Amino acid sequence: MSAFPSLRTCGYAMLLFALVVAPWAGLYPVLGTKLLCYALFACAFHLLLGYTGLASLGHAAFLGVGGYVAGYGVKMWQLSPELALLAGLGSGALLGVVMGFISIRRSGIYFTMITLALAQMVYFLCVQLPQTGGEDGLQGIDRGRLFGLLDLHDDLTMYYTVLVISVAAFLFIARVVYSPFGQALQAIKDNEPRAVSLGYHPNHYKLIVFTLSAALTGLAGALKAISLGFVTLSDVHWMTSGHALLMTLVGGLGTLSGPVVGALALVTLENKMGALGAGLASLTGFAWFSTLGESVMMIMGIVFVLCVLTFRRGIMGELLSLSRHRPRKTA
Repeated sequence: MSAFPSLRTCGYAMLLFALVVAPWAGLYPVLGTKLLCYALFACAFHLLLGYTGLASLGHAAFLGVGGYVAGYGVKMWQLSPELALLAGLGSGALLGVVMGFISIRRSGIYFTMITLALAQMVYFLCVQLPQTGGEDGLQGIDRGRLFGLLDLHDDLTMYYTVLVISVAAFLFIARVVYSPFGQALQAIKDNEPRAVSLGYHPNHYKLIVFTLSAALTGLAGALKAISLGFVTLSDVHWMTSGHALLMTLVGGLGTLSGPVVGALALVTLENKMGALGAGLASLTGFAWFSTLGESVMMIMGIVFVLCVLTFRRGIMGELLSLSRHRPRKTA
């Protein structure tokens, strides 16, 4: 066995180092916190799609419900941040059990449509309930103090807290993927009839991984609500599920780091488009440039088309493929 760390391990270490030093290199901590929340959201979604082959369009329901429950708990029940995060995680898991129990009975496009329909039901429920604030959403969610010690009102402290939680969730996902349970999921994805013949019960595995994915998504929603201080209906809209799908495919399907890279790329692009439009409008005097921020979905669509046409494995998929096929030096 080689005494040197593998290329993949070095890549993870470099990515973690970049995230640690990012606030000191010019990254605005609030933007960094938002990036990490979406990265966790994308990783949770990828656990279901990348390793089980289940394409869900209902994950926005878990993100939004986790955020609403955590935010409402902080505002009305005076929950501490750690309890609010647990409430968001638990609400995501509970909703995941219900939606998963209904949706896993079908596969393919039927599974996707069922998750979309259930998520839309949750969306209209959030519109009607007074606890969610309706069209206005929940505003003014206080960050509080984590375990009574860490003051989360400081943006830098909030960033590193979310980073630690996100890294822990990423390690948990990696442990699930490389465990016997994860190998069974891969077998079900590759050849479900063969897995059944070997004695596996695919629906049991699908329900468990659906619940795990929903719980982690609820945690991401709770982190987003506490760090940003608000939850809106856009968090529970089906287009947010489309964002998770886009992040996963752009980053690289079937790679652990792919959703993280995809989330970093797309959220940064979304943020920079608005800043670029405002800058061009002020320099040129043309107000049209200020609408570039509103056209971000079109830009993302173009990026997605380019990814499909040029590198179908995604960013990390192509990099890993190049590393495997690089010429090796002979002894």
